[in-house]
Amino acid sequence: MTLGVIGAGAFGTSLAISLASSGRPVTLWGRDASAVAEMQTARENTARLPGARLPETLTVTADLPGACTPGTLLLAVPMQQLETVLDANEDLLRDKTLVACCKGFSLRTGEGPVTLINRILPGARAAILTGPSFAADIAKGLPTALTLACAEADHSETLQAELTTPNLRLYRTTDVTGAELGGGLKNVIAIASGVAIGAGLGESARAALMTRGFAEMTRIAKRLGARAETLSGLSGFGDLALTCTSQQSRNYRYGQALGRGEDFDAGTTVEGAATARAMLGVAAKLDCDMPITAAVAAIVAGKLDVTAAMDQLLARPLKEE
Repeated sequence: MTLGVIGAGAFGTSLAISLASSGRPVTLWGRDASAVAEMQTARENTARLPGARLPETLTVTADLPGACTPGTLLLAVPMQQLETVLDANEDLLRDKTLVACCKGFSLRTGEGPVTLINRILPGARAAILTGPSFAADIAKGLPTALTLACAEADHSETLQAELTTPNLRLYRTTDVTGAELGGGLKNVIAIASGVAIGAGLGESARAALMTRGFAEMTRIAKRLGARAETLSGLSGFGDLALTCTSQQSRNYRYGQALGRGEDFDAGTTVEGAATARAMLGVAAKLDCDMPITAAVAAIVAGKLDVTAAMDQLLARPLKEE
């Protein structure tokens, strides 16, 4: 059965490579026709994932209608572009199984990826694939475990079998809200962790931010009806641990640049910056305290420097853990 991956960035390409590695046919769509032509010739995504060879069963195309022929499509597009992609291609996507492979929340609506799919394409079957993973590791065939969240338990089992590969082990859950929140909010805490290290505040400060950040993630998740155990799994704690400690994490590197007062590549997607802003609006409506998220949003917006942000966090009222 052919699978389709929409989005030929590093993560989309790595998923396509893994899915095609066992000989199954996979179609990978990229919007840049010249980049797609280069990938077809070189059998490698030299711009986004150099060194990772494309299996023979992986077809790269710039033809979106053709790429959308399979019944199951993985949407590996940036979170802030997902709504536009869904709106613009409603006729192609309406009756498909759509697996979101992005993390974060819409700046415009505050919705997560599955929520967006359900609203725009109610006839589609929506799921999200999330968890601790780097594109380079997946493409190299290194063992990676992810969470597959789908509200329909029976369909979740089918998808789990369809998307599992020799190096990708998927754990399923019906707690879509928890999976969305874990994958999105960990990027905010990763920025905060990067800021701490970049500013020279030390490993102990990073550990404190990770721990209290996890408490913050769990607090808002429970208020939104998610299960606490979901946040303790791969899509929450697992992804948090990876993203807050590795130089491969874009959000962590971005935080380091902020902490050092350095510029960061404007062409690099940093979902945590938008997620911090989006979730502050949600938290305000729920009267839910999210001090680390608020500090990150303020630093990113240039409204607060690192020293002032740390002073604010340390000056908060003393409380039980």
